[in-house]
Amino acid sequence: MQTTVERTAEHTVKLTIEVPSDQFDKDLDKTYRAIAREVKIPGFRPGKAPKPIIDAQVGHDVVLEEFVNASVPTYFRTAVSDEDLAPIGDPEVDVEQLEPGKPFIFTAIVEVRPRLELSEDDYKGVHATRPSTEVSDEEVDSWIERLRRQFAELEPVERAALDGDFVTVNITVTKGGTEVERLTREARLDAELSGTKPGDILRFDDTLEADRVGEDLAGLASFQVLVKDVKALKLPDTDDAFAKTASEFDTMDALRADLREKVREVKEREVEGVIRDRVLQAMVDTVDVDLPDSLIEDETTHRVHHAEENAGRYGLTLDQMLEIQGWDRDRLHDDSRDHAVRAIKADLVLEAVARSEGIEVTADELGAEIGSLAQAYDRDPKELAKQLDRTGQIVTLAGDIIRTKALDILVRDADIADESPEAVNATPAEPAEEPKETD
Repeated sequence: MQTTVERTAEHTVKLTIEVPSDQFDKDLDKTYRAIAREVKIPGFRPGKAPKPIIDAQVGHDVVLEEFVNASVPTYFRTAVSDEDLAPIGDPEVDVEQLEPGKPFIFTAIVEVRPRLELSEDDYKGVHATRPSTEVSDEEVDSWIERLRRQFAELEPVERAALDGDFVTVNITVTKGGTEVERLTREARLDAELSGTKPGDILRFDDTLEADRVGEDLAGLASFQVLVKDVKALKLPDTDDAFAKTASEFDTMDALRADLREKVREVKEREVEGVIRDRVLQAMVDTVDVDLPDSLIEDETTHRVHHAEENAGRYGLTLDQMLEIQGWDRDRLHDDSRDHAVRAIKADLVLEAVARSEGIEVTADELGAEIGSLAQAYDRDPKELAKQLDRTGQIVTLAGDIIRTKALDILVRDADIADESPEAVNATPAEPAEEPKETD
């Protein structure tokens, strides 16, 4: 098969693909046999009708159309693979020659991913910093504060609720003048009813979403919220008694020393990952590449969809999740777009390094990765391998392995300096436990 590539625009190419006549005739015969198995022709067993009979029965043009639909995608994939191109979306195909006994010729216009070319001087010796694993007093204080909240108690107060207080309410929902019993409930809320006090009644109308309550209850409903009580969070003093309650230590000094060591251990475990991120980001910052809008938008849409799926796992819509976070869809789209651009550039950098270094993926590496995935998802490795091959995801998996190996080389040859202990580091998050309630 012969392919000619012509660049028609900055990110668009036109491929002229010529399939030799013997290959064309062979694949056209496959199409005839496939149609013969599907079409019932009197006097012939399934799959045994000759070509002239099939042409007369279904039409020669229909046969050729079936051939094009079945074979062009395969020819196209082979061509872009041979030319080392990465298409974006589906090609615009135009058949130039389609006559039995002659080469089959068609053109395919398609948008392709840009490609970086890097020399060793471009990616060896990248400057990055190794994060300090020293722990500041402020970080220890932050962990102490989390412990205090875990062992805090709730005390009733007579004043109006302040931010951070917990308010117990009875919520009554009515629709069309009838109480919706399954939505009427008691609930405890925090930081949502600031300024209210026990005995207050709030009334408002709101829309019940079908995806949360079902089609039968969807629509405008009336809400009545009765404030039953307000409770404030009482934090324990940070004394030796607290240390004994919150840990196996007898003094606050011993507890602080233990927390300092644990935070340091967490930082040490995270160092390698942080270094890899910083080295890659340093490389991304050096490249200047124009990206196709369609590529950016596809990746942005994927990230927004992923955020929507995450919200669904918590029983929320995307808008509800964004409201909790103080975001809106515009901010989510802009943030997703920024991350999409960074991710695409990172892939282009790693692919360029892989080409320069001649990195390939071995069968053993691919098998090991499939084995890990099979174990993680409780699947049979052989069945998973077949599925990945059928769907084309085996190529994606191989690409992931190659990019990981390219990043290994970037980090190996990077110029990494120690970060000063004064640099700000993120403190690992810890879920807060439910406060204990006093009688």
